[in-house]
Amino acid sequence: MSRHSLSAAVLAVLCMASPASADLSRGVISTFRGQTVISKDELPEGKNDKDTITKIKAVQLKELAGSAQGDVMYWHFHYTAFLTKAGNAKLKLEFLKDGKLAADQQLDGIDTKSAVLTGDISINEDEGLAKGKTYTIQLVTANDAVVAKTTLTMK
Repeated sequence: MSRHSLSAAVLAVLCMASPASADLSRGVISTFRGQTVISKDELPEGKNDKDTITKIKAVQLKELAGSAQGDVMYWHFHYTAFLTKAGNAKLKLEFLKDGKLAADQQLDGIDTKSAVLTGDISINEDEGLAKGKTYTIQLVTANDAVVAKTTLTMK
């Protein structure tokens, strides 16, 4: 099996995003509205809103170390998107480099009533990302409206 065939088979399993909604207070949601928080695991909860916000900021990643599998670099992360607008059953997670689309992943099965979307993403170099590059990661609707975004450097 060629490297690309194997990568495609692995991607079919690894790159599935499993969106879910999170239970956070209105105060926490309004603080991060329009942002996507990238972390290694699910977001921590604090004793109150202020404590939760502090803990979320502490685990928020701006750089993400990848792992090599063969000669391909893979990145895996947890995301929590604080949407500016709910109501979409499908969204696209886009990775932009200098305003140009480098990679994307479709997110299906989203709770249309939730203002917060969480899930895990696995993505690799074969999908268009490159080690050492910084990307704007944005969630967009079918109408290309951006509902959450962040920046992340792939290490």
